[in-house]
Order: sequence, then structure tokens, then C-alpha cells
Amino acid sequence: MGKLVLQILFLTLANSLIAGVYSSAKFTFLNKCSYTVWPGILSNSGIAQLQTTGFALQNGEAREVDAPSSWGGRFWGRTHCAEDSAGKFSCGTGDCGSGKLDCAGGGAAPPATLAEFTLDGSNGKDFYDVSLVDGYNLPMLVVPQGGSGENCSNTGCLVDLNGPCPSEMRVTSGDGAGVACKSACEAFDKDEYCCRGAYGTPDVCQPTQYSQLFKNACPRAYSYAYDDGSSTFTCAGATAYTITFCPSPNTSQKSSSGGGSNPGSDGTNQNNNSPMDGNMVYEGAYVSNTASSSTCTHVLGGAIAIAVAVWRLCDHHQHLF
Repeated sequence: MGKLVLQILFLTLANSLIAGVYSSAKFTFLNKCSYTVWPGILSNSGIAQLQTTGFALQNGEAREVDAPSSWGGRFWGRTHCAEDSAGKFSCGTGDCGSGKLDCAGGGAAPPATLAEFTLDGSNGKDFYDVSLVDGYNLPMLVVPQGGSGENCSNTGCLVDLNGPCPSEMRVTSGDGAGVACKSACEAFDKDEYCCRGAYGTPDVCQPTQYSQLFKNACPRAYSYAYDDGSSTFTCAGATAYTITFCPSPNTSQKSSSGGGSNPGSDGTNQNNNSPMDGNMVYEGAYVSNTASSSTCTHVLGGAIAIAVAVWRLCDHHQHLF
């Protein structure tokens, strides 16, 4: 009887430990655009790809994707996608180059609006941001759920930037409509816009008139590489995140000045707050190495708890018999 109790206790504790180590975060993708969006997913270097790396999301459709609790990577929305007669899949914006619906390790071709995440990073916090550093192709909102912290809040870019995009940065479709807006780095390929070379430090690489265009329209999104202070958000204990494409009513209007359309819906969000109530560093400065420390602590603590419980039960068993 004592052995049976010991086995049951051990299995229960082990199961709890495994559940804690392999717990997951839930990402819900919601499409409020009036057109289909094809989300793309890319894990950070050294982190396994998720069970899906690309799918279609019809107007009004939602889909959930689970990720390990220490996952890091990025999401984006592809637009103007189609499959040719040879079966090759490609997109007008955000294409990942895989030739298939799944991106399979391919990243977004700029320009594309990015949502970047590092879960269970420094001090066990989630770090996330919405970035326009690689340009913009559609509005996006990120809403954390169940988390806490002074900087645990919504972020994103809710407005249509394809209309006011300067002509030298605008990407157009075959009919001349604006479908995306390049970053100044991609458009001009100069060090001062790309924060490289002599401009490779925050002190030297400062906002430009072009990055300021993005920042004025979307004050919580990354507008250039060193825009950390107002664009990086953190949550402790968040259980889920919702990524909404075209979240606001103002994105449902046709873009002016030759811009394309970015339709939206009612702009509501699950926290019943203004969509923009609210630190991951651009390009994932908090990567899996820092994320693993918290997980290792949980594993070690769980293992010690199991060992102590087994020892106490065995000791008690010896006294009984």
C-alpha cells in the first residue's frame, strides 16, 4: 500500500512539474480587415518553429496558436496573396519566400508591420512590441491578457499609413494603389537611416523626418531601430495575447493620395479600453538564453520538491513497517 501511495504521489508531482515546464502561451489572431490576411510566423534564431508558420485568415475570422512559454519570434500579416498555375504561393506584401502557405522558417520581405515577442525573458517577463522598422503594410494591434506591470498594455499601429506615405517610399499595386510603405532604410539604403556604420549607436542614430512620420501616426510602435524608450512593452504573468489586423474604424476608409484600402471593423478590444491603453528590444535583444534562466529555476525547484516529498514518504514508510 505504501509503495502505491509513493508511486501516485511521484507521478502527480512529476506531472505538475512537466505541465509547468511545458506550459504554453496562447496567441489569438483576429482579422477585422475587409479582405483576407495571411499571417506569417517566424521563431527567433535557435528556437523551434511553431506548429504552423502561416495560414489564411478570412474577414472576421479568428484563429488560436499555442507557443511554448519561453518562445520568441515575430508575427506579421501578408496581403495580396495568390497561388500561380504551377502551385507557387506568393504575396504582394510580407511575402516570406517559401512558395507555400507556411513560411517554414522564412521571414517577412519588407515592408511589413511586425509584432515581436520574447516570452519569459529577463526577470520572467514577456517583452513585446509592434515594429515599423521594416516598414508598414497594414494596421495591427497587440492586446495582452492576464498580465500585470506598469508597462503591460496594448500597443500597435492603428492607422492607415499607405495613404500619407511619401511617394519615394510607397509600394503600389499594378493599378497604382498604395499597398505598403517602405522604411527610409529600405528606400534610401543610407547609414543614417539604417543605424549602421558610423550611425550604429543610439547616441548617433537619431529620428529622421521619415521615422517621425511613422512615430506621429503610431506613437507606440517602433519607428526606427533605437526607438526603444516608448515602444517596448513588458508583462508579467500574461496568459495570452490577441493580435488584431485592421483594429480601428478609421482603417476602413480608402487611402488618399493613391493609397490602397485598409478596411477595419468596430475597433473594440477585449479589455474594453481604448485600443492604445499602455520592454522587448528591436530584433529580439532578450533571446532564449535569458528566457531559459526562469524556466531552469522552475525545473530545479520542482525537482527538489519531488525529491523532498519522496524522501519524507519513504522515511514515514520505514517507521510504519
